[in-house]
Amino acid sequence: QAQLVESGGGLVQAGESLRLSCTAPYRTFMWYNTAWFRQAPGKEREFVSAISRTEDVTYNDEVVKGQFTISKNRAKSTLYLQMNNLKVEDTVVYYCAAARPGRQARISSSYDNWGQGTQVTVSV
Repeated sequence: QAQLVESGGGLVQAGESLRLSCTAPYRTFMWYNTAWFRQAPGKEREFVSAISRTEDVTYNDEVVKGQFTISKNRAKSTLYLQMNNLKVEDTVVYYCAAARPGRQARISSSYDNWGQGTQVTVSV
């Protein structure tokens, strides 16, 4: 199993940007499709963005399309989520995840490996 570690969360003001990072063991991105999810207290984990393991095809939830961008650096074995123009409603815990190929990217149950999460808080 891949061990994923998120970082980069924090407190920002509305309209500012943050870049989340998720480090993974070497070659994780060769074997797994990866994604970002987020979860508010008392709510289900929801899909944000995903990137395929080979062609780097990306998928984004419509809510964050044009606002968030997923990318990865294979040499650094790191997944990123660039978040721009943050809003108060983006205040949740963000998780990175890895799934074996062939599973549906937007469904959390497709993912076997999860990081511990990083809190993003956006103030007015």
